[in-house]
Amino acid sequence: MMKKLTADDPDARSADLLAENVDRLRAMFPELITEGPKGVSVNLDVLKQLVGDATVTDADEKYGLNWHGKRRARQLALTPSTGTLRPCPDESVDWDTTQNLMIEGDNLEVLKLLQKSYAGKVKLIYIDPPYNTGKDFVYPDNFQDNIRNYLELTGQVEGGAKISSNTEASGRFHTDWLNMMYPRLKLARSLVRTDGVIFVTIDDNEVAQLRAVMDEIWGAENFVTSIAWQKVFAKKNKALISGSHDHILVYTRNIEAWSRNLLPRDETQLAAFSNPDGDPRGPWQSVAFSVQSESSERRKDYRYEVTLPSGRKVQPPAGRHWNGLESRCEELRSENRLWFGSGGDSPPRQKVFLSEVQDGIVPDTWWRHEEAGNNQGAKKEILQLFGATEPFSTPKPTKLVARMLQIATTAENDLVLDFFAGSGTTGHAVFNANVGDGGARRFVLVQLPEPTEGGPFRTIAEVTKERLHRAAKKIKDESPMFGGDLGFRVFKLDSSNIRAWNPDQNNLEQTLLDAVEHLKDGRTEADVLYEVLLKLGLDLCVPIENRTLVGKEVHAVGGGVLMACLAERIARDGVEPLALGMVEWHEQLAPVGDTTCVFRDSAFVDDVAKTNMAAILEQHGIANIRSL
Repeated sequence: MMKKLTADDPDARSADLLAENVDRLRAMFPELITEGPKGVSVNLDVLKQLVGDATVTDADEKYGLNWHGKRRARQLALTPSTGTLRPCPDESVDWDTTQNLMIEGDNLEVLKLLQKSYAGKVKLIYIDPPYNTGKDFVYPDNFQDNIRNYLELTGQVEGGAKISSNTEASGRFHTDWLNMMYPRLKLARSLVRTDGVIFVTIDDNEVAQLRAVMDEIWGAENFVTSIAWQKVFAKKNKALISGSHDHILVYTRNIEAWSRNLLPRDETQLAAFSNPDGDPRGPWQSVAFSVQSESSERRKDYRYEVTLPSGRKVQPPAGRHWNGLESRCEELRSENRLWFGSGGDSPPRQKVFLSEVQDGIVPDTWWRHEEAGNNQGAKKEILQLFGATEPFSTPKPTKLVARMLQIATTAENDLVLDFFAGSGTTGHAVFNANVGDGGARRFVLVQLPEPTEGGPFRTIAEVTKERLHRAAKKIKDESPMFGGDLGFRVFKLDSSNIRAWNPDQNNLEQTLLDAVEHLKDGRTEADVLYEVLLKLGLDLCVPIENRTLVGKEVHAVGGGVLMACLAERIARDGVEPLALGMVEWHEQLAPVGDTTCVFRDSAFVDDVAKTNMAAILEQHGIANIRSL
């Protein structure tokens, strides 16, 4: 078909560059775009902050949610982390093969550290953040240094900023909660794929504030829905109105790119299909062949007499008309798509065949406890794993997360992130989902080591790890033939392995001598190697091969994308054989793209040795050479 262009047709006009610019800005930084007196407006104060302009002011925000501390909360998300993640193989399961991560630490700092390695890779985020009901979240009173806050919380350092639970007086203040949530939600967005999605559970205390913040950070146009999850089924007789549900806010990274999956039909829905007349097209269910009529006469042609197989003649019920003209009725009748009851004397109903309907059902916004679990079931679930001890008082049911996984992930290696991991429900649900369909979904869990209220576990992070251990063992016992990934690598937040320059004005000579070794005492090769992975943007579960070359251990990461020798000493006469050994191994690996080589700076006896190493590697095509 040849399309005729008119003056009003968009194809006949030049591109709307202003609209395109606004769309680009909105895609990258949704918080920049707001409503002005003449339509779309750009918040210049926010733009200045995003580019580090020191002249940014505390001018009143335009349309949107505003609170004391919002500017600092935004700055927190933009401030780089000075930390690292240290590997803990002894606390892990299947360290060498697993693709799952459990990270212990302040999630704000961890989200910063994951930016290079996981930006745009997460398919689904599910978080169950603190509901801000009084004393339900631990937060730092001083947000200036979250690494130090974390170390104090875990007892690794003492003094400085106090870390405590919200007091009853401030627990319901929206400001504290928003200052905690804003930078985390902003950092989380950049980790999500273009076709990714986030689910956030929340109650009535903060749902309005959360919706406004999510609109600003993720974009109001990317709002999908607000789901009502029936978390309890027992009535609270002393309440004015008994609350039965929590809210689940759903946002996508890009509403045009995201597509949801259908939910599987349950046994009750399938039971509605049968085949009482032995139709060769298979099971079917009947739906009414009459519909509600309007008051006008426009549907008079749809009100006609139908002769039943029994010979009796019927009209549509009062106030209704047939769902089709008489010719359509005869067509359906000839195709045996009308059902008149087993005796042939009932008003017509139309057949809907199971083979012709969608493979599943469209998700709706009312999640009943029978389908998506409830609080009572979640408690029973965790007690089954831990026995009589209840290590975590507010777990979410795996059935709830399972429904999100059904809607938003496939059986492939989709990555799932939960940075308020709690008892580890999300990891447990991912295990279950992979067992159910043979999938290979991966997870990243992040949990602050918040002290528990007693019992055998000192922190909630310990509960998270133990639940993953026990859930994996339960699955292995019940499904011994399952060969999928039931492990996880544990990492813990810490300060960087690289020593910061902190001169002592009273003893500069000793300071200079101490600075010769750039790496901190007590840090292992593995600690340093994984910090390099983070800084270069490599997956923390990327395959790593190890070889000993001329007495030095060398690591090849990601098939040779990174090669590292972190030996403490490389003599001048050992440079050439080590370099040539690395070149030979590199040629065997034949990685796609450029390779980076990393060494310990203090390992070389002098600058000559360092220069020779770089020259040999460069002669063989390895140009990216770094030292720590």
